[in-house]
Amino acid sequence: MRDLTEDFATAKIWPLVFKLEIPAVIAQLITFFYNLVDRMYVSNIAGIETQALAALGIVLPITLIVQAFANLIGLGASPKASMAMGEGDKNKANHIFNFSFAMLFLIGVLMTIVLYLFAEDIVTLFGCPEDAITYATSYLKIYALGSIFIIMVQGLNPFISAQGHSFIAMGTTLLGALLNVGLDPLFIFTLGMGVEGAALATILSQLASFIWLLLFFYKKGSFFHPSFRAMKIDKKLIGGILFLGLSPFIMTLTESIIQIVFNVCLKIATGGDGSTYTAALTIMLSALQLISLPLNGLGYGIAPFVSYNYGKGDAKRLKEGIKDTFLLALIFGITIYLVSMIYPELYAYVFSAEEDVFLLVKEFTPFFLMGTIMFTVQMTLQNINVALGQGKTALFLAVLRKVIILIPLCFILTYSLGYSGVYLSEGIADLVAGAITSVVIFVTFPRVIKKREKEVQNLSSDKSIS
Repeated sequence: MRDLTEDFATAKIWPLVFKLEIPAVIAQLITFFYNLVDRMYVSNIAGIETQALAALGIVLPITLIVQAFANLIGLGASPKASMAMGEGDKNKANHIFNFSFAMLFLIGVLMTIVLYLFAEDIVTLFGCPEDAITYATSYLKIYALGSIFIIMVQGLNPFISAQGHSFIAMGTTLLGALLNVGLDPLFIFTLGMGVEGAALATILSQLASFIWLLLFFYKKGSFFHPSFRAMKIDKKLIGGILFLGLSPFIMTLTESIIQIVFNVCLKIATGGDGSTYTAALTIMLSALQLISLPLNGLGYGIAPFVSYNYGKGDAKRLKEGIKDTFLLALIFGITIYLVSMIYPELYAYVFSAEEDVFLLVKEFTPFFLMGTIMFTVQMTLQNINVALGQGKTALFLAVLRKVIILIPLCFILTYSLGYSGVYLSEGIADLVAGAITSVVIFVTFPRVIKKREKEVQNLSSDKSIS
């Protein structure tokens, strides 16, 4: 297996962009489908359709918290490993991988204990409607038992992409998704396990993906190999990983927090008996993911190329790769956005929503998604910002959309307009935050790239003189 990172420096840009982007986008779509399948199946459990869908809507932000911790390490460490490879320091790159492996494992163990022991308290605190608490609790307890595999898969998969093996990284996600599709109906309907069956199918699928990852990393062709000796504590490395990983961590965590805020506000607005409104929100959030996840994938896909060429100081390749990626993001974003505006009830049909839920989805989805056109910048270029090592700027932009704008707006509109304020707040916040993010990114990117180019040129000049 040849070193594919050489392509980052020498291959033609457009073919390379497609090579990196297509598997990453497909992987994100698979992730979307993976999450969607559970919700689709449980929404067809006879007698508890709406309650089961509402329960998974409550658990969704909890799964995002798990993903956030995986992103903190995986998306913080993999750019540093790519930069180290770009600088030619392979020992440092491998140490970063192994140290990350150990950190992910420890976080996974802690997450399993906390989620299992406090499952009912957590779903209640997060705004679960009274008639859905039993289903949300049972799902979360089983999910907790496999959360360590979920964290390891999410956190280690970027290290496959960092080596240029984007299709293998996609295969990690595809394997879990296909197993989940097959196991869900078996456990939910054939074995009569209901909501618990959906959770069991999820963790067994993630276990299979984890085994897939280990097999890849133990192959000779992998640049990174698990090694206990290389997992030694490095205080300087911890700071660097957390600094870069903080932005994707905050982005995912705040996504979770706002969903919790949505659920709590709906519970307040409906007096605690709002499974219908929570189920409608779950469908709208699924539609939001259909737009945001592939755009995230474009940013993730090009990230190894960006980090590698940033390390080399190759401004020309950086600018061309980023420009091509943004063009792809814009085309995709506009296409899905138009479909969502013109035919919003499509999402309700997918979930076989009951009439009350269907009407809510049809009425409010255009407002809920009206700001997602800005995700071409908010998601794609924000992830590229992380790949450029711009932790402070990325952190500010990550906090801006959800914490500074959306959360206060959601409470204000809920108290002013009732439950409709919850659905309206997302679209308004996305428009405002997207506009601010666009200005910041388009101003800072050229400066960051030019500065790095000069640093590398000066370093080369110093070496020549010495």
